This record gives sequence, structure tokens and C-alpha cells, in this order.
Amino acid sequence: MKLIITLIALAATLTLKAQECSEQTVKKWQQEINGEYADATTSPLIKKDLKKFQSLDFYPVDMQYCVTAKLVRTPNEKPFDMATTTARTSKHVKYGELHFTLKGKKCRLDVFRNLELARLDKYKDYLFLPFTDLSSGEESYGGGRYIDLKMPTKGDTLQVDFNTAYNPYCAYNHEYSCPIPPSQNYLEVDVKAGVKAFKKK
Repeated sequence: MKLIITLIALAATLTLKAQECSEQTVKKWQQEINGEYADATTSPLIKKDLKKFQSLDFYPVDMQYCVTAKLVRTPNEKPFDMATTTARTSKHVKYGELHFTLKGKKCRLDVFRNLELARLDKYKDYLFLPFTDLSSGEESYGGGRYIDLKMPTKGDTLQVDFNTAYNPYCAYNHEYSCPIPPSQNYLEVDVKAGVKAFKKK
């Protein structure tokens, strides 16, 4: 069985400036993730789906889904095993809480560090934001989506762009083992941004 270390599979998303919010940045991200999926050496798609692949299905870019969140650090958290779609667990630690307003509703999400990735210099400032929302299981993947973030170099705010929310590899290939968004990371908002659910053609 293939095991995926959280988000290392989508390295392209980590090459972008996570705190930058603009339509141009989102379009660049879409091009890069499409390139990853079209390349047989990096794609999670099964061979049959890869042959037909042209593009992921994205919601229209909408800057109302790019929010400035207040980061409340929680430095005394203990590491825990985040559940995945298989018997494997993924070692994480809660880094802090993100507080923001989305579509007029006050929201809070926990943001995490993957302790395996944290050992690597390339990912030492990487943060993992898994979530579900009212669209999960409808237009978006039922198992939730992920957003890549970077630790702020200063201040206590982070730009969170839901236009860059993407599906775990399990949405395309059940052989992967992917972290399941914790129950507290459910948003009572219909997040019509980012990657939609994958529909086989």
C-alpha cells in the first residue's frame, strides 16, 4: 500500500508564497498542481484516469475566500496521532488556532505541524490546515480538503486562501493513506473555492 507523508506529495504548492493572496497567485498554483497531476511520475491518478486527465475541476477564483486570520499560538501542545484513511496514523502537533470571518461568519480552525516533515529543512516552516465544510460530500470531496501554509516570519496573522484548497490523494486513488481533518476543523460555511470533487470521466 502506498503511504503518503502529509502534503509532501504536492510539493508544488509549497513553492508559492503562502501569505500572498491574488488571482495571479491562484492561477499559477492551478497551473502547477495541474502539471503535477498530468505527470505520470508525480500524479496520484490511476493509469486509466491519467490517460484522460486534462485539468482538475476548480471553483471560479473568488477573493472573498482569501481571509486574514489571527493566529493564536498554542506552544504547549503535546504531539498526537492524527487519524488517516488507513490503519496508519500521522504524527502531528497543534501549532495554533486561526480566527477569521468568512462570508460574514466567525470561524476557527486548528492549524498543525507534521512532525515528520518538520525534521526536513525544506519543510521546517510548513503548516498543515485540513478542514471540512458545508460543501463536503456535495460539490467538494467528502473527506475534506487541505491548505498549505507557512509560519509567519513576524506578527500574529496569516493569509488563508481557500482558493488553494485541494483534495487529499485518497480522493483519486484509494491506495493512499491520507490524514482525516479533525472534527473541530469543520466550517459551517459553504466553501465554494479551490478544487472540487473528482469526477471520473
